[in-house]
Amino acid sequence: MSDSFSTPSFEGTSALILHRAHSNTEALARQFARIGVSAVTVWPEVEGHSFDGYDFLLFDADMGYDEQFPWAAGEAPIPTIALIGSEAPGRVTWAVSHGADAQLLKPIGSSGVYAALVIATHAFRRRKALESRVGELAARLANRENLAEATALLMVRHGVSAGAAYARLRRQAMEERRSIDDIALSILNETGTVKGSHGL
Repeated sequence: MSDSFSTPSFEGTSALILHRAHSNTEALARQFARIGVSAVTVWPEVEGHSFDGYDFLLFDADMGYDEQFPWAAGEAPIPTIALIGSEAPGRVTWAVSHGADAQLLKPIGSSGVYAALVIATHAFRRRKALESRVGELAARLANRENLAEATALLMVRHGVSAGAAYARLRRQAMEERRSIDDIALSILNETGTVKGSHGL
């Protein structure tokens, strides 16, 4: 799949359509064929198929339900597109809760799939990048907390100032050729005071 969003190509990708057989799924299949996407339609369960190996998931927002997905709401591992026919608030809310990256309104016509794939791909990548960034920031925060706790522990253990305790940590890190975060984490692990293992 191309990383360029100016002229993206989906040739050779595959889509799973989780929707009952209908004229809508037939229209989707025709559009997919035109842009080189292989599509499989299943309903109501994936059954013999698996979500693995597919690049996109299109799901019925009107009749879909939580148990159809093997992941928690909003944690789909591939871009998802909600197929919406009813604008009942409850159904729209359900589709949103599952983190739909794009939508297609039913009845499906002769166009719209390409644009939905582009939008879904872009939204999915942005979401994953944001999740990764949040994870990195959480790890950094945890490391800072571990460093502060390890410094305080050394202050008490050796009766030294915060600066001297931190200098001990830095010196040990240099001697052992490890990061100061790893040293702080190991000290807390030794004393059983660490809250989590977020060492970088």
